[in-house]
Parts: sequence; structure tokens; C-alpha cells
Amino acid sequence: MISELSIVIPTYNKECVQLVEVLYGQASQAESLRYEIIVADDGSTDEQIITLNRHINTFPHCRYIECKENTGRSAIRNFLVRESQYNWLLFIDSRMRVRKEDFLQTYLEQDNSDVVYGGYIVEEDVMMRHCLRYLYERHFLLLHPATERQRHPYHDFHTSNFLIRRSVLDRIPFDERFKHYGYEDVLYGRRLEEGKMDVHHIDNAVLFSGFESNETFIEKTEVALYTLYTFRHELKGYSRMIQLSEKLRRWRMLWLVRLGFRIFGKHWRKKCVGERPTLRSFNLYRLGFYSNIKG
Repeated sequence: MISELSIVIPTYNKECVQLVEVLYGQASQAESLRYEIIVADDGSTDEQIITLNRHINTFPHCRYIECKENTGRSAIRNFLVRESQYNWLLFIDSRMRVRKEDFLQTYLEQDNSDVVYGGYIVEEDVMMRHCLRYLYERHFLLLHPATERQRHPYHDFHTSNFLIRRSVLDRIPFDERFKHYGYEDVLYGRRLEEGKMDVHHIDNAVLFSGFESNETFIEKTEVALYTLYTFRHELKGYSRMIQLSEKLRRWRMLWLVRLGFRIFGKHWRKKCVGERPTLRSFNLYRLGFYSNIKG
């Protein structure tokens, strides 16, 4: 049984008070648990959200740290490691919500692995059918239950909700070359495999909430694809996009994808950001966009 825990939450322009309140309630009820909750704000620009998050400092054992500059998704996680004090760390993304009453207790019982990933869920909501991010996440999760994730524990690792030993983070920190959105968790999964760390997948999900607009999601996807291309050699074998692109190259069909994107790319993007987005248009746009990136 884990007896000490640092709960660490990186955030950027997200209100975290409700998340901290729930985690604080569960931690304070855990018998003989020494704990802390640290929220690190990676240079948020929304003053209203910053003001709201300062309320976190009023909870016992909780801190809200305001970083003046945005350092990136990897650097802010390494910063949280340095600020924390206990031998186990629980990372949770700020857009997540805790719904399970035994969420924290489930993790406290997981002391036999180096890393434990609990996953996340997206509740069905017919009113969200116009939201591309919602459609994508729902489809992704249907293909990746915990039993399936455990078959490929390093390829299906994400940083949204995971428990990890400090000794692992000391040996394998997050790669701070990843300054922009996307794929830092994919490379971390590879590093865990190379380090022969034991990664265990369980059903201890948090709720994914706060979906961005279709336009914002497409813009973030484009940034992520540039990141993927930049680190394509290190991410080889861990990305379906890279795998598909290489197959098309071997089959001498990549030129056709590039041509199709030049002809239909604007139409696919318009479909993605419109009121009736489809995953088919999204996947075509992603493949075409990635295939047309020039080194």
C-alpha cells in the first residue's frame, strides 16, 4: 500500500479548483496517507482563470504555482517533479475530472509496478455530435480498453492520468525538446520500454471534459503533426501515422495522397471545422497534411 503521494497537475488556462477539491477530499480520507497536491500553471494568459486557481492555496497540503513563461508540456512536468517531495507521483491533466469515489484508493493499492496508467473516459452525449474532438476521443477509447492497452503497454501510454515512482522519473525525465503540442507522451512510452520499466494498465479512469472548438482542435492537430514529423525517427514504431506513411511510400502511392491533399485538403478541413464533422474527413486531412510536410 502506498503511504505517501504527490498529486501533480500541469495546467494552462484551465480552472483546476474543482479537480483539486475532489482530490483533496479523497486524499484527506485515506488512512495514514502523507500527501500533497501541486498545480503548476505553465504561463497562463487568462487572468480570470489565474485568479480562480489561486483559491487552491487555501486547501491544506495544496499549492498553486504560477510560472511566468510557458515552458512546454514536458518541461512543466519535470518542474512538478522537482517541486514534489514524495516517492510516488500521480499526474493528472487539468482538463480531467474525477468521478470515481475510490479513484485515489485504487491507485494507493498499486505499489507493485513502476508505472500505472488508469485511462480516461468520454461520456456519451448526443449534444456533442458536432464536436470533432468528442467524436475522435469516443472512437479512440472504444478501440483501447484497458485489456487492449495492456497488450501494448508502451504504445498506449498517455500522460492524462498515471501513477509513477520517483525513481523512474529521476532516471527517465520528460524530453524537454518537445516545446509544442503533441507526442511527448508517445516518446515517453518508448523511453519506458527502453528502460525496461513495468507499465501496468488498469480501469481507473478520469472523465475527459472541456472540449475545444473544431477550429482550435484542427489547429492543435496541425501543430502535433509538425511535432510528429520533427521527431519521426525517434517515434518510428510508435505512431500509426508514421507507419501508414511509410507503407504508402513503399507502395509508391504517397504522391497520390499528396496530390489528393492539394486538391481536396481545403474541403476536408472545411468539413472538419463545420457543424457536421466526420472522422473520415479528419483522418484524410491528417494523412494529407502530414504527407505534405517538408523537412
